Amino acid sequence: MLAVLGAVALGVQIWALTDCLRTPAADFQRVSKRSKQFWGALTAVSTFFGFLYLLPAATALVAPNMGMLMIINLAGATVAGVYLADVRPALAEVRGRGRGNQTRGTSW
Repeated sequence: MLAVLGAVALGVQIWALTDCLRTPAADFQRVSKRSKQFWGALTAVSTFFGFLYLLPAATALVAPNMGMLMIINLAGATVAGVYLADVRPALAEVRGRGRGNQTRGTSW
């Protein structure tokens, strides 16, 4: 069960990392949400620890520090969640894809 949750967390971490890497650095400056390098480093480290968490499960090894890896992976998932819940919507508004943009005639 923990491996499934770890896989979900890794998926969220990869999503945050790819979104961060695809976003121009100027957009981060416009929304005053730190820099692209800051969020890129955080989400990359987050994704790395998410991968490390799943490595023992994939190789069927029992790691003695699995508890510590779980805490680090939880912190990484939190970083990815903060990026996706706070930074990404602000960046979407700058790009014209935010909630306040009603130019397309849709309510989404």
